[in-house]
Amino acid sequence: MPTIIDLSVPLEAGIASDPPGLRPEIDYMGHADGAAEIEQMTGISPQHLPDGAGWASEKCRINTHNGTHLDAPWHYHPTMDGGQRAITIDEVPLDWCFRPGVKLDFRHLPDGHVVTAAEVEAELARIDHQLQPLDIVLINTAAGAAYGQPDFVSRGCGMGREATLYLTSRGVRIAGTDGWSWDAPFGPTLQRIRETGNPRLFWEGHKAGAEIGYCHIEKLTNLEGLPATGFTVACFPVKVARASAGWCRAVAILND
Repeated sequence: MPTIIDLSVPLEAGIASDPPGLRPEIDYMGHADGAAEIEQMTGISPQHLPDGAGWASEKCRINTHNGTHLDAPWHYHPTMDGGQRAITIDEVPLDWCFRPGVKLDFRHLPDGHVVTAAEVEAELARIDHQLQPLDIVLINTAAGAAYGQPDFVSRGCGMGREATLYLTSRGVRIAGTDGWSWDAPFGPTLQRIRETGNPRLFWEGHKAGAEIGYCHIEKLTNLEGLPATGFTVACFPVKVARASAGWCRAVAILND
């Protein structure tokens, strides 16, 4: 059997996985609650169920960007690839989602840093890898180790427009990060906008998807346990109709 490394965080309430107001909420209903529901729905009382236990279930108030998820081009902009309508998550080709993986290690870069094309090229040279079309490129940042901590959303570097286009112009159609966002955290980004007077710096990595359509995974985990190459990534998204993203159970399958 191949070695499988889980790259997905649990969908969990009560931790700093997202900014306030965007965090998931989960209500857990135990077997006694389920027994009461069964009695209400069918008239069968709990005393007639084995051990008086019904079903367990959960009610969730979440959006498609909670937990580990795959963003579709529709999330970034209404159009892609020269003005075509951007595809939604249910339109993402499944053959994009099961491909050889490449890990770029940027954990040494400071929080808020915007990764450049030159830095991507240098890291590829360091690991001696030449990108192939449809490689899935995973970005290991300092954010991964801070998941669930109060400062998670503000941790890690981000991918800028030129770095994103460096990947997509070479045929990459899915990439991923262990940060909250593909782009650099909002605080340093807003500071750069104030200093330069250039509001187009906001969400520049995402917006590169308007030029060349691509998907990225956010809130990955365990990237530090991966080699630079020699693994396959599976990241099939939940098929939410006409949606901007879908939750995924991303995993790495190590090559024998």
